[in-house]
Amino acid sequence: MTRKITITSEYFRQYRQKLGFANQSDVKNFFGAKDIIPTVDFNYIKLLNKRLYNIIDRINAVVVKEIKTEDLKYFKKEHIDRSFSIMKKSGILSTLTNQGRRPEQVYFSWMRGLVISSYFLKALSLIFAVDISKINLIGDDDLKKADIFKRTPKADLEIKLNGKEKVRIEMQAGFTGINDIKQHKVLEAKRVFLDSGKHTIAIHFDLYNGQVAFLKLNEIEDNNVNWITRQQMEGQTVFNIDQNYFIWKITDHPIEYKKINFN
Repeated sequence: MTRKITITSEYFRQYRQKLGFANQSDVKNFFGAKDIIPTVDFNYIKLLNKRLYNIIDRINAVVVKEIKTEDLKYFKKEHIDRSFSIMKKSGILSTLTNQGRRPEQVYFSWMRGLVISSYFLKALSLIFAVDISKINLIGDDDLKKADIFKRTPKADLEIKLNGKEKVRIEMQAGFTGINDIKQHKVLEAKRVFLDSGKHTIAIHFDLYNGQVAFLKLNEIEDNNVNWITRQQMEGQTVFNIDQNYFIWKITDHPIEYKKINFN
């Protein structure tokens, strides 16, 4: 007859101690190799940075003269090389993980958005009839902190119109022809409007198709038919940007904000 053995939680604790672990999370990290940080492939990043250069070259070649970057070499040095250098020195590159992607891919995805936003600041100054120096950066971006990659809902820019009304600007760039706005961006815009009366304008650059959409995030209704569940984004709820919101061809002169009909 086999003697019944009682296995208790105290045994579990002692067993893990014998393995050399003081807490349960360390055991999980050990068996899952979660404590091993992958080495960043800087040769890969070098190629990704070259692709960023090429993206800017091609966009700069098709936009109108008024928004072209006159000194491409300086732009690349300031917005690509310098940003990469800061991130490399801070040591955060190896911590950039998101949904199982390699750090280099997360870096490229984030940098691509940053570079596009920086490139179109001149266009923004024409759209809103303000000097570039008057466009205030209010986003959470900090090249030395890894937690900025957690996609905060805060808008990127703030602009004062006619020296009076302030609007917040959420700049986005799409590269695949799928154009969405995440739900938390809309909720944040509505919160800001209730608290301060400031509108949040989303400007979405669909670089796959060469068009730009404008919409007031705080005016998107909860029952709008464009709210969908995007399976490719782990089932997140997003606002799919209807074609009617796209009113500027990227190869044309920027549209003026005062002429936009948001209704």
